[in-house]
Amino acid sequence: MKKLIGLVAAIGLMTASTVQASVSVSGSTSVAHVMEVLAENYKSSHNKTVEVQSTGSSAGIRAATDGTSMIGMSSRDIKENESKANIEEIVIARDGIAIALNKKNKVDNLTQQQIAKIYRGEITNWQQVGGANTPIVVVTRENASGTRGAFEDIMSLKREINGIKVSAISPRAQVANGNGMIKTIVANNPYAIGFVSLGSVDDSLRAVKVNGVEASHANIAAGQYTIARPFIVLMKNDVADKARDFVNYILSDDGQAIIANEGYISI
Repeated sequence: MKKLIGLVAAIGLMTASTVQASVSVSGSTSVAHVMEVLAENYKSSHNKTVEVQSTGSSAGIRAATDGTSMIGMSSRDIKENESKANIEEIVIARDGIAIALNKKNKVDNLTQQQIAKIYRGEITNWQQVGGANTPIVVVTRENASGTRGAFEDIMSLKREINGIKVSAISPRAQVANGNGMIKTIVANNPYAIGFVSLGSVDDSLRAVKVNGVEASHANIAAGQYTIARPFIVLMKNDVADKARDFVNYILSDDGQAIIANEGYISI
């Protein structure tokens, strides 16, 4: 009986240890794509669990600030009103934002001005930018998306109403939650255009050139492809050591190699 009680107690301690070893991470769906791979590799090499949730950049910033997650993820720069003195902001990678078209679409280059006009609803037919005489189906991300926030900032897709900056993206645009949904819509609609993390581009669609420049790691690193943004993690100054250890792993040679292998730009 004593042995049984001892075994139960040991299992309880092991379970408690496992729970204590877990690190909570939440935020940007774009960052989550590579964060999940980092977490799996970290678990294999360090025997520690990292739980990753895709909630959007704005939610991730709030989670790090209020402590509901040890680590927050953002795929856009942190706004002045979001920045707190006790919160560390660490760039772990850089990523391009690809302008994604259906593989049947013959348009191979768009200027930033053309893209902005498409998203404002000022250009509505592919024939206006050298394509077929077909309507343009504009697909965007939800308002809380860090990818959308970065895209709007880079493409000057903001307008001011009563002193408040709001999105200039056409209300007719279809809204998709996450890179995966945008990819699905664009891959299945020959008239669609969307923007996704460059690291998530696959054979289901293609990234169009912008201003004659291909969306590639080399061109982003050289500053030639300018639709790019940082991947940022946020945590409190006094965050638990286990969370800081995981961030240190991300910044290590091993972590940065994983980031590069997943199609993002290491720092």
